[in-house]
Amino acid sequence: MSASLQQVEVGGALPYRIDIAPNLLDDGALLASHLRGRHALIVSDSQVAPLYAQRVQAALATARPEAKIALHVFEAGEASKTLANFSGVIDALAALGATRDACIYALGGGVVGDLAGFAAACWMRGIDCVQLPTTLLAMVDSSVGGKTAVDIAQGKNLVGAFHPPRAVIADTATLRTLPPRELRAGFAEVIKYGAIVDAPFLDWMDANAEDLLAGDALLAEAIARSCRHKAAITERDPFERGERALLNFGHTFGHAIETEQGYGGLNHGEAVAVGMVLAARLSTALGLADAADGQRLRDLLQRYGLPTEVPAGLDPAALVARMRLDKKAQGSGLRFVLWDGAGKARVVADVGEPQVLDALRG
Repeated sequence: MSASLQQVEVGGALPYRIDIAPNLLDDGALLASHLRGRHALIVSDSQVAPLYAQRVQAALATARPEAKIALHVFEAGEASKTLANFSGVIDALAALGATRDACIYALGGGVVGDLAGFAAACWMRGIDCVQLPTTLLAMVDSSVGGKTAVDIAQGKNLVGAFHPPRAVIADTATLRTLPPRELRAGFAEVIKYGAIVDAPFLDWMDANAEDLLAGDALLAEAIARSCRHKAAITERDPFERGERALLNFGHTFGHAIETEQGYGGLNHGEAVAVGMVLAARLSTALGLADAADGQRLRDLLQRYGLPTEVPAGLDPAALVARMRLDKKAQGSGLRFVLWDGAGKARVVADVGEPQVLDALRG
């Protein structure tokens, strides 16, 4: 990893900064600079906490010895992103005596960031949350933009709130401990930015695949470029009333797959990879894009070791039923983010279910 610090400024009504560099979790001054009061709750999961929680707690305590700092850990995995575990974070805040100037430090991947962020949005109607993403997927996607949520049986992220973080601190050294499957999953969201707004980024990802998969210094550049794209979009459309929906390219299909598998099959990045291939296929069927663009996207995802086919055993009709409950669906029919080719995404409403079923069946 490059030792140079990369920073991305996110504007809007509640601006914040994204810091990207190795070893930031040991930077007590940086961590503490976002703690306005004297109560800090570090929220993490059973995989990440043993690796980094003590370091974060020690760095914070050294910088702010008078602060009350607590740690709350829940079981790792998407299946833990529940209202019950949300309640556990709320109980931990209550036990800490957290006041309105308290801060939650969300240390982990997307599940931790979403759940901890939602708790921050709700405690006393909103306290600060600093996102400390430890996965590539969280660094380039879920930690940025202020979407927080938990899952329920009927679907993914159906209960949540928009709550921008006070800061995002992405310590790229944490990616060295990331299992290869999780690193590959993160590249699905990186590739997504090329697919929706930056076609040359796809060329760059293709040319540098070997170095990026090896965790080369270029990885920080990929993270910063992805964050700049997401920051620009969320700044213009913080509540997803328009352009921000483009960030869901591949997600309508992907969320349906995750939910139908009970969050025990493909992980989020893998499901999004399959979803992007399906979205490209549907775009071609609707006459929006050339099949060659979809094939190129599929080839690039496969180069990064990502799946591109609907998992065996899933019923297309059951997946469509899941999509009807998706947040992007409307009363008049299914709504998808599709594309006109690389770098040119668009929202398409009232897509017929027979065409969606055809895309799922390949």
